[in-house]
Amino acid sequence: MEVLKEKVEEEEAAEREEAAERAERGEKMMRPLEVRKEETFMTQEMLGDLERKLSETEVSVPEKPSTLTKDTIDISKLPLSYKSNTPKEEHLLQVADNFSRQYSHLCPDRVPLFLHPLNECEVPKFVSTTIRPTLMPYPELCNWDTCAQFVSDFLSMVPLPDPLKPPSYLYSSTTVLKYQKGNCFDFSTLLCSMLIGAGYDAYCVNGYGSQDLCHMDLTREVCPLTMKPKETVKEEEKAPPKKYTIRPPRDLTSRFEQEQEIKRQEAIKAEEVKRLKQEEARLLEEENAKTDPLHGLRVHSWVLVLSGKREVPESFFIDPFTARSYSTQDDHFLGIESLWNHKNYWVNMQDCWNCCKDLVFDLGDPVRWEYLLLGTNKPLLSLTEEEDDGMNGDDDVENLGKEDEDKSFDMPHSWVAQIEISPEAFETRCPNGKKVIQYKRAKLEKWAPYLNNNGLVCRLTTYEDLECTKTLEIKEWYQNREDMLELRHINKTTGLNTDYFKPGHPQALRVHSYMSMLPEMDRVMEFYETARVDGLIKREETPKTMTEYYQGRPDFLSYRHVNFGPRVKKLALNSAESNPRPMVKITERFFRNPVTPADEDVAERVFLILDERIQLRYHCREDHITASKREFLRRTEVDSKGNKIIMMPDMCMSFEVEPMEHTKKLLYQYEAMMKLKNEEKLSRHQAWESELEVLEILKLREEEEEAHALTISIYDTKRNEKSKEYREAMERVMYEEHLRQVEAQLDYLAPFLAQLPPGEKLTRWQAVRLKDECLSDFKQRLIDKANLIQARFEKETQELQKQQQWYQENQVTLTPEDEDLYLSYCSQAMFRIRILEQRLNRHKELAPLKYLALEEKLYKDPRLVELLKVFV
Repeated sequence: MEVLKEKVEEEEAAEREEAAERAERGEKMMRPLEVRKEETFMTQEMLGDLERKLSETEVSVPEKPSTLTKDTIDISKLPLSYKSNTPKEEHLLQVADNFSRQYSHLCPDRVPLFLHPLNECEVPKFVSTTIRPTLMPYPELCNWDTCAQFVSDFLSMVPLPDPLKPPSYLYSSTTVLKYQKGNCFDFSTLLCSMLIGAGYDAYCVNGYGSQDLCHMDLTREVCPLTMKPKETVKEEEKAPPKKYTIRPPRDLTSRFEQEQEIKRQEAIKAEEVKRLKQEEARLLEEENAKTDPLHGLRVHSWVLVLSGKREVPESFFIDPFTARSYSTQDDHFLGIESLWNHKNYWVNMQDCWNCCKDLVFDLGDPVRWEYLLLGTNKPLLSLTEEEDDGMNGDDDVENLGKEDEDKSFDMPHSWVAQIEISPEAFETRCPNGKKVIQYKRAKLEKWAPYLNNNGLVCRLTTYEDLECTKTLEIKEWYQNREDMLELRHINKTTGLNTDYFKPGHPQALRVHSYMSMLPEMDRVMEFYETARVDGLIKREETPKTMTEYYQGRPDFLSYRHVNFGPRVKKLALNSAESNPRPMVKITERFFRNPVTPADEDVAERVFLILDERIQLRYHCREDHITASKREFLRRTEVDSKGNKIIMMPDMCMSFEVEPMEHTKKLLYQYEAMMKLKNEEKLSRHQAWESELEVLEILKLREEEEEAHALTISIYDTKRNEKSKEYREAMERVMYEEHLRQVEAQLDYLAPFLAQLPPGEKLTRWQAVRLKDECLSDFKQRLIDKANLIQARFEKETQELQKQQQWYQENQVTLTPEDEDLYLSYCSQAMFRIRILEQRLNRHKELAPLKYLALEEKLYKDPRLVELLKVFV
């Protein structure tokens, strides 16, 4: 205890000496660090053990040819703020050095602070001034997730030169964007600048991360695109059972067989679970065998987003390498040394023995976070009631406020130029337009739009094994396709291909699932029903059947199922079109028509073509449990001898729910059967048209896949040739129009100079004559214009007087329509007379001024100015 007390007294004395020196230099903006020796992170013994372990560990840093160094940066065109410091920045560097010295003295076991690294011009810059808050002009970059994804895609990762130390250089965000590469500190600085500009409470963090985090290794992480969202199953409310409901049929299956089947399935599942657990255990052993010797020592930088602004409910971390968000309790983040934003710098004074799980991110608490400058927007830790009562009134509060004002120091403005991202760079995103990310059992490839001829922008390949040798499925995303193809899902195990389309396909396709593009194979087509006239939603096809689903049709058709028989062999070029499959059975179902009674509204209609039968099933009444049925025997209208067949009772078999209410005569049955024959022909024709449509769609899809044409927006003037030609034509027309306007401004001396011999030099007498003739001609034109306006004025006045005289003579015999016409004419005539009178008065006022202006131009004309000097 005595040794500790002496050490504390020595430190207090050194602190007083340092404060006296700072007072002499006038440095009053930073409060001294409090002594918290018991809160240091490591003891001397732990540090000694760590040094011995590090001395035994061999660390080989591979050379990276793609590293961004000061030698590869062109600094000739950089602004002056990059190459020098302002007096306020120099003052800030002195404050930071003083803070660093006190920190090293009070916490000798802690690593040096990352305060003012060199920039690309080898000028020391404080880290807070390197952050340039910028709001990007793109709506996609207004949220944290899209900003992080852009930074992750746009930049290439460069490892730190020394994984155990922060970098000695911290480049500006403009340079990082220009060369599209940087380390974790460059990533974090750019992302933090964008997030603060977007309104988030974001900070750059200097700390320690796991090996996977520092190396951007995602091979142990599951790809987010492979995660299926949890489907919430809504439990349907069961209707209360009625009193007289029918009991379900008795289950006659063997319970013993069911139990044996359940046991067999459980045994299979248990065996599969056991195999997966063994595989995971083996992989875990392999991963544990590859322990990181530098665990907890690797320096990493990431972004902290605090809750409060932009409706962020909870603070979280963002890894700028992968654009993934993590909880502040995540095991990937092993400790924090310091953090900063564009206004202040904070040092973590909390123990990180349990990684970042126990850290409290209350930056206003000076016990947990030591800040550099007093000019912070974070509130100080609130005082307790006892401490509040111990204050000596308002005078102490005022003195404290004045003292803080004297010590406050605002952070200088950022020395970084405005961060700008061109539309071309924003569209290209990835370096060279391509980026590959390896996940656990998956590989994600990204391309810039229009880089691939087929519009491919993203591909996700999923594998069965960790070595990524056996492909399970492939997902491909497309953009700007003329055929509106958006996503293609290829299952390598089953061979099933599924294409997803956006609205706008010529055939209104939404989903197309197929095993082969050959006709009459297994396939499923889904359509946008609002874009089709027939209301077709889905079509399923097999070699022997075709099923169609409808919605919103006026005939209430909802379902059509066609069974095909074996095709008769014919010699033809295209057997599918010229030799269609023979139809054996057509089944159609209909929605309920509320206008038609249930006993007359057909629910299902079956055409048995080979058996020449037609089966009908009607809708069931609300208060019934069975429905009416009819079956017609469809025969030819004449027999083999040519005699007409008469409708017989045995040709229609029916089951009526209420036989006493509906007694159908033979005439009604005959008319119904004739109507069904016509409807059978129509159904067969529609089924045949559906087959032709399938062939047409397949042919169109083959052409689209061969062409894979891309659409170009009319606003994309660089790629749209038509828009570019149109713009160039408009510019050419505007230029020609400008030339015509210039030529239209004729020289006022040209008509008079044309009277002189060409090439002859003007004399003084000729110059005077030219001036007089030009002025005389202009004066005459002014007089002629005044006379013309006067003549029109007099003409309009005379015509109005004539009309008024005519009205006085015929006023008694005029009809209301004639009076309306007369009043309308008078109103228009008076309007014209007033306009002419105003024009005449204005001409009389401006004519002398125009004459004097022309005379002044003539005296200043370069062709006459020397000859008319005597007359001025």
